[in-house]
Amino acid sequence: MIDATFTAPIEDRIGLVEERMRAQADGHHAAVGAALHHLLSSGGKRIRVIVTLLTGKMLGADPDKLITLAAAIESLHTATLVHDDLIDGAMIRRGIPTLNAQWSPAATVLTGDFIFSKAAKLAAETGSVEVMQIFAETLAMIVNGEITQLFSSKWVANREDYYRRIYAKTASLFEASTTTAAILSNANGHVTTAVKKFGYEIGMAFQIIDDILDFTSEQTTMGKPVASDLRQGLITLPVLYYLENHPNDLDMKNILASSFCDENCLGRLLISIRESGAIKLSLDEAHQSVQRGLDALRKLPDSSERKALEDLASYIVDREI
Repeated sequence: MIDATFTAPIEDRIGLVEERMRAQADGHHAAVGAALHHLLSSGGKRIRVIVTLLTGKMLGADPDKLITLAAAIESLHTATLVHDDLIDGAMIRRGIPTLNAQWSPAATVLTGDFIFSKAAKLAAETGSVEVMQIFAETLAMIVNGEITQLFSSKWVANREDYYRRIYAKTASLFEASTTTAAILSNANGHVTTAVKKFGYEIGMAFQIIDDILDFTSEQTTMGKPVASDLRQGLITLPVLYYLENHPNDLDMKNILASSFCDENCLGRLLISIRESGAIKLSLDEAHQSVQRGLDALRKLPDSSERKALEDLASYIVDREI
């Protein structure tokens, strides 16, 4: 959890969301409960929970349904992380061993499937067919994004490809968080459009910052190797900016020509990107995305929840770079 002023309006509800998530293991195999406890205790910031609760409270959603919705959103996110870690072969997340570091692939997949099913059940318990529809569409978007990434060529330097990828991976769930909270609040079209735009923009910014941190943080902080996306052949925004401004870089030319980069090449490229203006340009773009989200949000009446969402948006781009 994070200790910040933007959690103040919904502080009493965050714990209830976690309780509802943990309760999904009741009556099932003890290993499922242990896995869920491990995942919920692994230091996640619950940003999507906070976004959902603040949006719904701002718009007057029923508190109990809103808690159920937030639990559904976070359960979906948690399940995707379980499968992502297995696909990526990640042994550590946030400095803590992943499930697949301790269990067999079969047990890990089944645990992810169990959490997905419970996330869908929670979404259904909101009583809104429209919420369930958006939930299902978002899950399909996330999974399709992962499949596309698996089967796509590596080292593809294309901005549109990058934006589609981070929307599917991250921004789609932020967008779903704000949109479904508005639906539960019976908000009109103007309000729903505004919070949907806010969710989309902060979600895009969130992933851009993650991609920056992939270059600027140390492995002990990240809990995974530095430049892990680059090691997998994934071109993110800092690399795109670097390539645009250094088209004659020999390492980049060789990579794009051969789709291969050894450790020496990666080391040189990491230093070059860190010392270039690519990080600042990427950060500027994240700030611009957040500003567009804030512009949409500020069309709504002032409230403590709206102010908290504004502070949250600032936090997203002000994380340690």
